Amino acid sequence: MKKPAKSFILPKNQVIPTQLTEEQFKQFVLPHLSVGRRGPPNKISLYSIFNYILYLMHTGMQWTNLPIALDVSCKKEIHHTRLFRIYQRWASDGSLEKIFENTVHMLHANNLLDVSVLHGDGSSSPAKKGGDGIGYNGHKHFKGEKIVAIVDRNVNVIAPYVQAPGNKNESSLFAPAIAGLKKNIGPSRD
Repeated sequence: MKKPAKSFILPKNQVIPTQLTEEQFKQFVLPHLSVGRRGPPNKISLYSIFNYILYLMHTGMQWTNLPIALDVSCKKEIHHTRLFRIYQRWASDGSLEKIFENTVHMLHANNLLDVSVLHGDGSSSPAKKGGDGIGYNGHKHFKGEKIVAIVDRNVNVIAPYVQAPGNKNESSLFAPAIAGLKKNIGPSRD
């Protein structure tokens, strides 16, 4: 008789966050976000907007399917296209990159990084309708992109992902990722 397979459960300290508390948002995220200077102010807080975007990124759902809360008049409190435009602004002006860099700095300052071993966590993703860096991957037999993130021994992502056409070998993507790592952590001890 076979033993049932054990289910994989993440330890409590290694859970991917899908929602931040307001205190966490004010401490870690808000100082790095840009705020629009023109147009009417948002009807909902940046905290709510960021949590909607974080939930969408975690689930991978489409913007139109995002479960947005209803206001007092039974209408969605914000339209999904407005959330997308805010996300695009934060991605293009470097706000999201600043949040990421700050988390790496905090891990380094609290001696939580273990860079004795670095892993290149790579994956290939197929492209349905094209994109910026599309190439044919002969090994995987599809057109797509190659994505690599550098993680430390504790699986903390410490260098942002690098994209390249799908036909690239992962080893060519390490140099730009390591350059980002050196930028985030500081001078090397060579």
